[in-house]
Amino acid sequence: MSAQIRSQVASAVQACEEKKGEEISILEMEKNSSAFTDYFVICTGRNARQVQAIADEVEMRLKRANVRANQVEGYKQADWVLVDYVDFVVHVFSEASRKFYDLERLWKSARKITLADLKKPAARASAARKSTSANTRAKTPPKRRGSTAKAMSRKGSTGTRRRKSS
Repeated sequence: MSAQIRSQVASAVQACEEKKGEEISILEMEKNSSAFTDYFVICTGRNARQVQAIADEVEMRLKRANVRANQVEGYKQADWVLVDYVDFVVHVFSEASRKFYDLERLWKSARKITLADLKKPAARASAARKSTSANTRAKTPPKRRGSTAKAMSRKGSTGTRRRKSS
């Protein structure tokens, strides 16, 4: 993901922290999943007023960076406020709603990351993911290419090995 988006997500997380949001989670969605965004920021407020205050702080902080929310839903009810920035979505829940909807379980294929991960340069984070997948590939035995073709060329048309005539 671009460094700019990562920076915006980090700002949203810091806004949640500033307003004492609890259990803050950052989910990086898989590119091949059916997700409509790149990141989810999820946090909990203890009461309706705090839920609104967290959502307000996220919006204010990102407006200062000239980033405006595409859509805000659930603000008046303050049970689950969704602030949509297209590339990432901030979910601010009441305790009961967070347990009920359990987005972390619903999107369990997403990679859970930290604020420190977001602050790393994107190239380094990407390289870390590639090295992890390279290590996984290194553990599997390499495929032997061409050995089947060589074995087939030594066999006759019936698939059995030809004997040398003495």
